[in-house]
Amino acid sequence: RREFLYSDDLGDACVFLMNKCDYKDIGEIINIGSGSDIKLKDLAFAIRDCVGYGGDIVYDPAKPDGAPRKFLDNSRMTKLGWRPSISLRDGIAASYKWYLESGSTAGKAVAKK
Repeated sequence: RREFLYSDDLGDACVFLMNKCDYKDIGEIINIGSGSDIKLKDLAFAIRDCVGYGGDIVYDPAKPDGAPRKFLDNSRMTKLGWRPSISLRDGIAASYKWYLESGSTAGKAVAKK
C-alpha cells in the first residue's frame, strides 16, 4: 500500500503553512499527505482506467514489493485546517492529460493509439 499526493496539493499545503502557521505552533516536523493509501494493484487499475489501456495487467503477487505500507500521519495538518483537494484519480487524469499535451514524442505516440 502506498500514499500519493498530487503536486499541486503539496504546493498548496506548503503555502498554507507559510501563511497560516507559526513555526512555534507546528514544531520541527509536519507530515503533508493525502490521508489515504491504496493497494498497488488498485493503483495499476486506476491508471489503466484513466489512460484507457485495454490490455491485461499481469503481476506476480508472490514477489516482494518493499515495505507493506507507506503511509503518513497527517493529523497535524488536518487539525490546522488543511486537506488535499485533488483525488488520486483526478490527479492521475490531470497528469496524463499534461503528459499528452506536453509535446513529448512518447505522449504523441500514445495519443495516436
